[in-house]
Amino acid sequence: MNDQQFVTDLIEQKRQNFIDISDQIWEYSETKYEEVQSAALLCQALEEEGFHVERKAGGIETALVGSYGEGKPVIAFLGEFDALSGLSQKAGVPEKDPLVHGGNGHGCGHNLLGAGSLAAAVAVRHYLEQTGQKGTVRYYGCPAEEGGGGKAHMARAGLFDDVDIAFTWHPWDENLAYNCRMLATCQMYFKFKGVSSHASFSPHMGRSALDAVELMNVGANFLREHIIPEARLHYAITNAGGFAPNVVQAEAEVLYKIRAPRSHQVSEILDRVCDIARGAALMTQTEVEMQFDAASADLIPNITLGSLMHKHFEQIGAESYTEEERAFAKAIQDTLSEEEKKTIRKQNGKVLSENVNPYSVEPGFIPASTDVGDVSWIVPTGQIYVTTCAFGTPFHSWQLVTQGKTSIAHKGMLLAGKVMAASAIDLMKHPELIKKAKAEHKEQLGGEEYRSLIPLGTKPMPVKKG
Repeated sequence: MNDQQFVTDLIEQKRQNFIDISDQIWEYSETKYEEVQSAALLCQALEEEGFHVERKAGGIETALVGSYGEGKPVIAFLGEFDALSGLSQKAGVPEKDPLVHGGNGHGCGHNLLGAGSLAAAVAVRHYLEQTGQKGTVRYYGCPAEEGGGGKAHMARAGLFDDVDIAFTWHPWDENLAYNCRMLATCQMYFKFKGVSSHASFSPHMGRSALDAVELMNVGANFLREHIIPEARLHYAITNAGGFAPNVVQAEAEVLYKIRAPRSHQVSEILDRVCDIARGAALMTQTEVEMQFDAASADLIPNITLGSLMHKHFEQIGAESYTEEERAFAKAIQDTLSEEEKKTIRKQNGKVLSENVNPYSVEPGFIPASTDVGDVSWIVPTGQIYVTTCAFGTPFHSWQLVTQGKTSIAHKGMLLAGKVMAASAIDLMKHPELIKKAKAEHKEQLGGEEYRSLIPLGTKPMPVKKG
């Protein structure tokens, strides 16, 4: 029996267990650094499979590392399990229908991501046991990918320092081995404090924190013209100072997110945004406090690993679908906007992706961010995208949430586990591929060292409430 058949049979044998774990995490829908139940469920699953589990890894409440085997190479699978605020949605229905108004939902498929990576780790664990192959397989339970930089905190804690190769995947609407760069990012709260006063009787006695926030936003919007075109500035006013217009607001707060192709560019732009905040405080005679929220590095792809995963992806093959699955996917597409439907029409009305896209050795670029980037600076990292939803489904949407417990999603999740496990076993049997991936990684970095964007002493922060 070949290795692909071994991992396929093993994962299929345990498929219901992985599906149950994914569906339960979907039900929990816990946001960044609050994934207590999801982390506990994954710890239990790993221990039942004979892994040694480190809870609260790196001093992070909901981070975990499960290890099996001994010696080199150390192959890591990265799992995520955090949800998003405000995306509560019933499963399996093609119309917007929240379970809890204002509640959380898995709008990026991380319930699938965590369980699919678990499937890969379990398959490799059984391969090591049955063959006597030397090596260590690890499952990294990584919290707070959505705006929390969980892997960045884990990286700063040194949890990946002895890893040889890392693998991960992401739910998607197509099948492909990943060879794209992504943006580094940083989030910072700017909290302004002023003096309250009666806005009509004695406005001259007040110092408006809300004025400071608004002036800061004006300054940041003028800054956009003078930063590199690839950079991005986003902000959200998280505290407007209350609901009384006849009171000069004594407190106000804004959260900024900065993105750029390289970490040092993010740092440079952040310095300028901080100067704008200080200027806004000076103009309004208020005080400003800057509080770091999260950050992640730019993503470094690895062609050696991408090509390897593509090979196994093609050989295992993409999933096929039933008429019932196609009908549900089409019903989801019918809910999309006309602009979103244009993309579908350009692909001849594709409903579900049933092929593996060609692999490109020329790296692409996606204007998004992921904390996988921090891992990719430390260790060669391979990633695949696997179909788990109707083609054209927007992420961070109710349409993605409602598909998270469907057979379409489950098929993609298990396929991801098979491809990653087969790729990992291939590396263990052919250590020269690991050397090649490491040599490429060193060349990609060009002598630059990993520098975390997270300030020393910063603790992970959960989602703000209210």
